[in-house]
Amino acid sequence: MNLKVDVLVLGGGAAGFFAAVNAARLNRGLRVALVEKSSKVLSKVLVSGGGRCNVTHHCLEPGILVGNYPRGGNVLRQVFARWGTEDTIHWFGQRGVPLKTEADGRMFPVTDRSETVARCLLTEAEKYGVAVLLNTHYDTIRPMEGGFVLKGPGGTAHCSQLLVATGGHPKGEAYRWLEDLGHRIVAPVPSLFTFNLPQNPITELMGVSVPEATVRLTAFKKSSNGPLLITHWGLSGPAILRLSALAARDLNACQYRFEFSIQWLPTLHEDQIRENLLKQQKDFNQSQVIGHLGLGLPARLVRYLVEKVGLDPSKRWSEWSRKDLNRFTALLANDTYQAQGKTTFKEEFVTAGGVHLGDVNLTDMQSKRVPNLYFAGEVLDIDGVTGGFNFQAAWSTGWLAAKGMAGEGSNE
Repeated sequence: MNLKVDVLVLGGGAAGFFAAVNAARLNRGLRVALVEKSSKVLSKVLVSGGGRCNVTHHCLEPGILVGNYPRGGNVLRQVFARWGTEDTIHWFGQRGVPLKTEADGRMFPVTDRSETVARCLLTEAEKYGVAVLLNTHYDTIRPMEGGFVLKGPGGTAHCSQLLVATGGHPKGEAYRWLEDLGHRIVAPVPSLFTFNLPQNPITELMGVSVPEATVRLTAFKKSSNGPLLITHWGLSGPAILRLSALAARDLNACQYRFEFSIQWLPTLHEDQIRENLLKQQKDFNQSQVIGHLGLGLPARLVRYLVEKVGLDPSKRWSEWSRKDLNRFTALLANDTYQAQGKTTFKEEFVTAGGVHLGDVNLTDMQSKRVPNLYFAGEVLDIDGVTGGFNFQAAWSTGWLAAKGMAGEGSNE
């Protein structure tokens, strides 16, 4: 099939779709097509947030918002100043998809269904005449006067403007064609993954979670605070995922073999933990320790931690010595583990790395190397921590690219 359009978008994810529908809406005269190499568009939208779609995060100040991006944060301020969280909320709300804010700041459609978000984007594509082509890809892309020629197994495409929104890739070879066009590529590494603890006894507590813990990578001087979940392979939850993003390159460099520590009671200093335990010992002297610990941690986790430090949880408080209390206090304040590998957090997996931001004009996401070539989303060296931040970057960069491709005379 031969295709001739004004705007061709490569990639049917959040950034590509948002850019395509907005370019067509802002300039009704444009012929816009979106091609997706797989048989399905908006895959991450559909699985994000456990099928609810974590559309964005209720962080409205660009200066604060950028702090949630380990890569790209320094330059994203100007992007979010042009299209930020409030713009995203307003855009979806105008189209019948109001968003709600949860206690941790994550924002979801009030329907709690990711299909609501996907349907909205698909409806916009149909409304503004965006052609969506599945199972389509191109092997070669050649800039020419007035645009680009793309060739693939299914035919040839000609376009005046080309948007690359192909997402992140774990292998650098996937960016080679962009490198050949003169762009610098920051080597890709995984971000947002869980920590593997093979054969560690803590995995027997799979399903146990704590609402708040502090996890530290002392060797890399990085830490993260938040909910933590014990799984059958190791540890997950927002605290772990955020830390994996913050230290993505450090952990890749050590081949995912590293030591980390957990502070199980992050609101208490070690002395305060000790004082708490001494009070429990005084008040419940003849009671079993396991029944009167008073720390607010799940009972199964408490038993595990007591046994880990070599103590008997069935003993009475009166049988615990000051040395026992000190050992247990030290563990609660600094419980160490040795990770061996990672496991992709499939719903939120992103790549750190991609097109160097110095090669992109951040006012309209146009390449500084090749005229009329644009970028949006994760193909860029931008990635955020978990919580809706990666989608916000997709909406923001997609919008700016759409506005750029629609032309100066577009009506917002």
